[in-house]
Amino acid sequence: MKRFAACFFMLILTLGLSGCAAFSPPPEPGASEDEIISRYGNPTAIYPDGDTVLWEYAGGYWSQQTWMAKINKNHRLISWEEVRTDARFATLVIGKSTKTDVLKTVGQPTETSRIHLNNYEVWSYRYLQDGVWDAMMHLMFDEQGIFRKMETGLDPADDYDDGGIFGRMRRR
Repeated sequence: MKRFAACFFMLILTLGLSGCAAFSPPPEPGASEDEIISRYGNPTAIYPDGDTVLWEYAGGYWSQQTWMAKINKNHRLISWEEVRTDARFATLVIGKSTKTDVLKTVGQPTETSRIHLNNYEVWSYRYLQDGVWDAMMHLMFDEQGIFRKMETGLDPADDYDDGGIFGRMRRR
């Protein structure tokens, strides 16, 4: 019983501390590049975007979140935004958006694969659908790199049985 209580306490402590990082306030517009780097580290990707530059910060819980910082030519933050959302995926235009457009909109995929029947390259993104459900968004591109199809479903990493004492276990 003592071992269970100790494990339970450590779990609560771990979740509590990880929650602090997840809810830290975003940087304010006007923050310098140096301030952003000192707080969040180097970006995971950088995308030129006209007169601005987009800095991608991928990660979050189970790689479900990605933030995009828009930096102006004076090296100051214009905006800081969570991009793995239903609303952002909905801005992609089937038959028009390219891989570059997708990278600038929702960032790098969690994983890539291929559907040989249609010869589509698939970029898959973990995210919280409606801000609640563990989901995986699949974006499919033709041989020219044009976005052709989008499908979403449950995150397969969420469906496992570890044989634990409570039976079927979820990662949350």
